[in-house]
Amino acid sequence: MRNILLTLSYDGTDFCGWQRQDKSDGGKPVRTVQGEIETALEKIHKTHIALTGSGRTDSGVHAFRQAANFFSPIDSIPVERYVPAINAFLPPDIRIVASKEVGEDFSSRFSATSRTYRYFIHTKNPFASQMRYVWPIHHEPNLQVLNEMASHLRGELDCAAFAAAGDQSLSTCRYIEGARFFRDEKDSDVIVFEICANAFLWKMVRSLTGSLIFFEKSGKDAAYFKEVLESKDRSKAGPTAPPTGLFLYDVSFEGERRHV
Repeated sequence: MRNILLTLSYDGTDFCGWQRQDKSDGGKPVRTVQGEIETALEKIHKTHIALTGSGRTDSGVHAFRQAANFFSPIDSIPVERYVPAINAFLPPDIRIVASKEVGEDFSSRFSATSRTYRYFIHTKNPFASQMRYVWPIHHEPNLQVLNEMASHLRGELDCAAFAAAGDQSLSTCRYIEGARFFRDEKDSDVIVFEICANAFLWKMVRSLTGSLIFFEKSGKDAAYFKEVLESKDRSKAGPTAPPTGLFLYDVSFEGERRHV
């Protein structure tokens, strides 16, 4: 059995998230990224093949570089041929971009050391083609204030204030490498919020994005944001940003792996 690591991207607009959900719609399966890829793998292997992702993106959330691995009982397929082979059975909103063989102990979920998300915010009137991938806010936020608030998102933090109700994580603590706001190089009307951590709570990035934008617009400062973060009180956070602008931007398997 070979352990195959895939790098893939997808437009999450028309998916009910990453994780396969076979009984979510009155007992009927709903459309998910994992489900589509496992269906493609089954067509190639003539048997069910389980796929493990590095993380579970929610409904409507996209990915530039998601990572997922599976064990293949076929030895005759050159590892690089998995890219066109799987893509041949996938819908156009999912693309496999790379494949390689990894050790038998490798897991896309448990071997990952960090995940980076980017959230795209449009401050004017985006074109219709952009609406699937940005959050239009129709005002110009102060990037200095936003970055002063975001500077508190670093190190080992209890992020309970930004966890969605129903999060089942054993711990609300996460190690955040850093967070920042910057303007997109290709479109100055787009502001990007980037955050990198070992892992994230359910809807945590969207909660942080919505809260930071709301606090800045309300005239709050970095000290206020720090108070909310340290309060561990979800009721003190701002509104949750919509899924449209959120992308799983990268997954790293280098460096130290911290707790989940």
